[in-house]
Amino acid sequence: MKNLFTSAIAAIALFFNGTTQAQGKAPKLENSLLWEVSGNGLSKPSYLYGTIHTICSKDYFMSEKTKKAFEASNELVLEIDFADPKEMADMQQLAMGKEPLSKKLSPEQLSKLDVILKKATGMNVKQVDAFSLATVMSLISVKTFGCDDIKLYEMEFIEKAKKRNIEIGGLETVKSQMKILENAYTDDELLQMLEGLSASLTAESVALYKNENISGLYDVTTDEKMSSEKTNKVILDERNINWVKNMPGLMKKESVFFAVGSAHLGGDYGVINLLRKAGYKVKPILN
Repeated sequence: MKNLFTSAIAAIALFFNGTTQAQGKAPKLENSLLWEVSGNGLSKPSYLYGTIHTICSKDYFMSEKTKKAFEASNELVLEIDFADPKEMADMQQLAMGKEPLSKKLSPEQLSKLDVILKKATGMNVKQVDAFSLATVMSLISVKTFGCDDIKLYEMEFIEKAKKRNIEIGGLETVKSQMKILENAYTDDELLQMLEGLSASLTAESVALYKNENISGLYDVTTDEKMSSEKTNKVILDERNINWVKNMPGLMKKESVFFAVGSAHLGGDYGVINLLRKAGYKVKPILN
């Protein structure tokens, strides 16, 4: 149980990045998790990698092309720099609710959460009363993978960066991301998302991920049970736009390996399309 909570806390902010995607028809992308960014005045290329964030150890993989691109880079940039102790401390603090769930939620909402929680984890709502709804969401999400041995792609990249002694950075902070999440969802919307989580949906996402099928992942994550127009704009579009404003300055200095949730790559306001609109050549690395 302790390992489950540890994985959940580490995955709180990451979880939401793979659960929604902008609606509408997105440009179809080639099957690749790894993309090279060049041109537009860059002296050497940078790389963009789509993660699934959380995955069972048995399904975890790191392709040779990804290892080569990582070795060719001089800096690792994630959504959040989890190598920074301050960011991890903020994450642990924000995992706890500002007030108990029993005070925050209505009796009907608590009852609904209790049913979802028992079905997914065998726990009851009293056991998670001190946690935020986002933490409970992440806890249930981790459970849908159906394994105890969970790996986090971001943590794997951090370990590799530390071994190479290269700089690690983040496109945003835990606090800014949590503020975004608070603005993106009502409690009812979070509960609706919780009802939509299932082992079969997770298994489908993992299978698509292992096939590097970015467009397939995009289609799965556009499920209207999991998102709304407002949420899509706040969780993905606006953040992608902000990231792409910051990425050029980082890439101009050195070759950067960006690792962000796969859901951020696709769509009209996906990072790939926005970088292309900004004048960069973004091409898939297929082998």
